[in-house]
Formats: sequence, C-alpha cells, structure tokens
Amino acid sequence: MRILKIFAVLTLMLLASCADSRKVTEKTGKHNSKFTYGVWITARKDKSEAEYVKEFKKYSNAGIDEVLINTNTDPVLLKRLVPVAKKEGLKVHAWIMAMNRPGDKVALQHPEWYAVSKEGKSCYDTRPYVDYYQWLCPTRKESRAHVLHLVEELARVDGIESVHLDYIRFPDIFLPIGLLPKYNLVQDVELPEYDFCYCDVCIAEFEKMHHKNPLKSHNTSIDMEWKQFRLNAIKKVVDEAYDIVHKHGKKLTAAVFPYPEMADHMVRQRWDKWNIDKVYPMIYHGFYNEEIDWIGYATAQGVKDLKGMNTELSTGIYIPPFKSGVELKEAILYAKKNGAIGVTFFDGPALTPEYLKTIKETKTGLK
Repeated sequence: MRILKIFAVLTLMLLASCADSRKVTEKTGKHNSKFTYGVWITARKDKSEAEYVKEFKKYSNAGIDEVLINTNTDPVLLKRLVPVAKKEGLKVHAWIMAMNRPGDKVALQHPEWYAVSKEGKSCYDTRPYVDYYQWLCPTRKESRAHVLHLVEELARVDGIESVHLDYIRFPDIFLPIGLLPKYNLVQDVELPEYDFCYCDVCIAEFEKMHHKNPLKSHNTSIDMEWKQFRLNAIKKVVDEAYDIVHKHGKKLTAAVFPYPEMADHMVRQRWDKWNIDKVYPMIYHGFYNEEIDWIGYATAQGVKDLKGMNTELSTGIYIPPFKSGVELKEAILYAKKNGAIGVTFFDGPALTPEYLKTIKETKTGLK
C-alpha cells in the first residue's frame, strides 16, 4: 500500500513538472531547441567545390549550424551545394529574393507585373532608391504565381531545411534613419514616389472590396483599409508559399524587418500574422543609429508578438557596425537573453577570424 502511495505521489510530481514546463514554453513562446548560429551567403557558379568545402569548414569549425544560401533561384547550383554543406554538418536553407528581382529573366519580359507608385510610375523602369529595386506586385495573379513557382522549384531540392523568403514586402515607404543621409532624403511623411502599389489590378481589387479608390483618398497614410489591403497581399504570398513548401516536406522561413510594428510602418510587412515556421528579423542596429542593446529590445518585441504562435525567431545581426569580438558577443547575449532561439549573421564572408573565435567561445559558454 505504501509503495502505491509513493508511486502516486511521484506520478503527480511528474505531471506537475510537465505542466510547469508547458507553462514556461507558452509564457516565453520559445521552443525546446538549442541556441543555433547561422550565416547568410551568396553562391557563385564559378566557385569550385574545394573553395566551398574550405568555406563551409570555416563556419562549422566556429560552431555555426546553418547556411542560408542565395543561388539566384538556381536549383541546379543549390543541388550541387547541399551535399557539400551537409558533409560539413551544416543545414541548408534556400534563400530567395521573393518580390524584388526574384532571380531570373522571365519577369523582365512582363513589365505589367511590376508595382506602381502613387505617382503612377512603375518600378520596372523608375526604380526607388537603387537600381536593383524592381518589385513585383503581390496582388496580380501572374506575378504571384511566378514567385510561387520559383519557391516550389527550390522546395523540390532534396536535403534543404527551408525555402527562405527575403524581400517579402513592398519597397521601403520609410528607409532606416541611418540610411537617409546616403540618399540625401528627409522622410517625415509618406512620399508618393516611395508608396506602392497603385497598379490597375490593386486599385480594382481594392475598389471591389471597399467601394473607394485610394488615389482619391484625402490621406492614404491614415487609410487603414488601404494599408491592410497591402499587408494582406503580402500575407497571401507567404501563406501560399507555406502550403507549397510543406507539401514537399520542407519548412518556410523569412528574413524580415526588426519587429512587426516597425515592419508594418516601414515596408507593409506584418510577419506576426503569417503562416511561417521561422523568422529572421534583421535587427541591424547600425541602420537605425541604435546602440547594441537595441538588439535585445527588438528581439524581445518580436518574441512577444509571436506569443501563442508556432513560429521560431532567430535574430539577424549585421556585422559591419561591430568594432570587436567583445561587442559581437554582447549582441549574441542580448538576443539569447531576450528569447531568440539563435542568431544569424550577415554575411558569412564578413566574419573575421576574431569574430569566428568569438562565436565559437560564445557557443561553448551558452551550452
């Protein structure tokens, strides 16, 4: 009898422990996984396998777990690199520039697919900020289908962990404050030349839904239906991509702006509403004239906004602003302390021997 009582008590303690564990997970929104390290890299066809082996070994020896590889949506190059990286113990994510120049020549044959500014200019030929800013309209069936086709081609590649969406948004209505002097700009209000998309399809679809034309709005910056229409257009692309990649047994991940409210304001991107497995917010403190501790703040905000969702968050860190390994370690610890499941560096080639040593030492210390 006494043995049965002891067994019952132990069972209750075990159940209570499991319940507490679930509560911690629900409270923090974190998953039970190790703290991981990743790098974004851009691949080249003319780079030899021996060169890639050397590069991947460098990452692996430093304790890096995954590489997010831009192959310019070339599945053949991706197939070539996956086994090389996996042999060095690295997981591979297929990185695609989703809405901005998604990596092939097909879209360039369809000027009608491109987003149009409030001024009525298509970024097919009138490009905001920089020459490579050629953005597809996410509302048009044809342009959306084109992007999703490229996503599926990458998802078919054996051995990848995810298709990783980048530029999954509209052009910047507001640039990061640290970049404004570079373009000699003041952006105190939404400027029409940077406000997209006002193409015929977007206008017609919005009018059908809300019975008004945004071009006739007194102030589109405070028209919440018009703003939500564009947020939903991006969400539709993401949600459809999610279904496609999961059909092929892969995950969907994305590089996003620092935290949802900020992404909403700057680029019409509300990533806490998406169907997605993991986000990599680009918490590039130097772009925003912020101190290193802002990395912790923005990470915590993103983790909080994802509460209750089955989405992981790995903090994106931009290497150039750091002056030492000590500063880089500080950034990693801010991300870890504030709920990220890992950190990802832009980009791999920018990691000096000092930074690689810091990553390795920090990873050992966080075990």
